[in-house]
Amino acid sequence: MSTGSLLIGCDFSSSPSKRKPIVLALGHAQGWRVHLQSLMRFDTLEGFADWLQLPQAWVGGFDLPFGLPRELVETLQWPTDWLPCMRHYAALSRAEIRDTFKAFCDARPVGGKFAHRATDTPAGSSPSMKWVNPPVAYMLHAGVPLLINAGVSMPGLHVPDAVDNPKDDPLSNAATSRVALEAYPGLLARELIGNTSYKSDDKAKQTADRLIARKQLLQMLEVGQTRLGLRLKLTHAQHDTLVDDASGDSLDAVLCLVQAAWAQAQYEAGDVRYGLPACDPLEGWIVTA
Repeated sequence: MSTGSLLIGCDFSSSPSKRKPIVLALGHAQGWRVHLQSLMRFDTLEGFADWLQLPQAWVGGFDLPFGLPRELVETLQWPTDWLPCMRHYAALSRAEIRDTFKAFCDARPVGGKFAHRATDTPAGSSPSMKWVNPPVAYMLHAGVPLLINAGVSMPGLHVPDAVDNPKDDPLSNAATSRVALEAYPGLLARELIGNTSYKSDDKAKQTADRLIARKQLLQMLEVGQTRLGLRLKLTHAQHDTLVDDASGDSLDAVLCLVQAAWAQAQYEAGDVRYGLPACDPLEGWIVTA
């Protein structure tokens, strides 16, 4: 695995603030070690959008859904091509999204209210149409347009150069300078510590048990105890910062960074899909799932 390429992991918030910012973990890979370089925080979507526009090459894992379930899109008779669908979705207000998705769910039987993407089962992720606990539908609504507007490549879904000629293979320009992949820190965390909770935004729930779980999670990442075959390299100060962030946002960004490093390794080994399987080009896929 080559060295020097900038890797990023993003713990995203659809309504960032000083209390709950978007967190970016920046790093690089050297052999099979993933070095954390720094953490950045953005308390506005505008600040994050400005960073995405910077002329720098990177491969990033972003903790937000990149697509909606095909079943939902077809039922609502929205465009079934990814870019027109995302443009349609971005034009809606959050209230319109909530009301539309609630009506969809209300018309369905108990136990099958939400439509799911194919990736949700292997990843163990929430349906991307969920508007509460967690509000991933709003994360998609806030985040994906920023990536599109920044001209970022999203393998399997969207390459900016292919917009004018959609018949072209959307992966033919996969070496584009900025590559965004849908990541999910919970997938990697569960592999390491099962369903043990390691974070909470509620101060009353920021317990000693969750602190121990964050320490355990980091220890396992540092020794490379994952199927991804990567070892996380931290300074003592970085380790303490990740352990001390009881919200888990910093640690989640680092988990996404490790997933991005795995994807970059797949690309360098000749896989132009960055490790993604052949998947529905409307729904997308979570990297490493």
